[in-house]
Amino acid sequence: MPRTIAIGDIHGCSTALAKLIELIDPQPDDVLVPLGDFVDRGIDSKGVIEQLILLGDRCRLVPILGNHEEMMLGAREGWSDLRFWINCGGLACLDSYGSTGRIDLIPRSHFTFLESCRTHFETDRQFFVHANYKPTVPLDRLDIHTLRWLSLRDYVPPSPHCSGKIAIVGHTPQPEVLDLGYLKCLDTNCCHGGRLTAMDVDSGQLWQVTEKGMVRE
Repeated sequence: MPRTIAIGDIHGCSTALAKLIELIDPQPDDVLVPLGDFVDRGIDSKGVIEQLILLGDRCRLVPILGNHEEMMLGAREGWSDLRFWINCGGLACLDSYGSTGRIDLIPRSHFTFLESCRTHFETDRQFFVHANYKPTVPLDRLDIHTLRWLSLRDYVPPSPHCSGKIAIVGHTPQPEVLDLGYLKCLDTNCCHGGRLTAMDVDSGQLWQVTEKGMVRE
């Protein structure tokens, strides 16, 4: 039976992602939903994007755009946007392409991949966004700040979404998976000593690995 598997914030941890994919062993009909923040902070954003592009040929990949990808895309617009991204962790991303500050070294194919990412995704039982939601606002009417930037530290939705579906989010680092029943946050802070988490959203099965690819049993 096809699985729907969400992956929390990767943040440049390509070794962790590679091990996670090995454990999951995606099949052609499986749906994998990386929840955004693929880049920045960790040492190999380039390698993360390369792996995600290849995953698209292996299974049904539905990547969600995070705020760090939004900044990366925006950094092409000029120096002030580039500096804003660098100040928010983009320096590590640029280093992974070979030279600090050289955004022109990023392949066009990587930007094309980011441009193809979604704002949100829905199944019959869940919806997937990078950051947050408002209980009474339909997904297609939610503002970008809420979807990509609004931390659970600043606003925890007090009730389920009006769709009745379970929210699967990342963005706000947690020591363990945060499970409120109607909301599950899978950002377990891999790039700062935590783990990269994937979840089969129907069965609840978890896979977790450290930045160095060590498996949590």
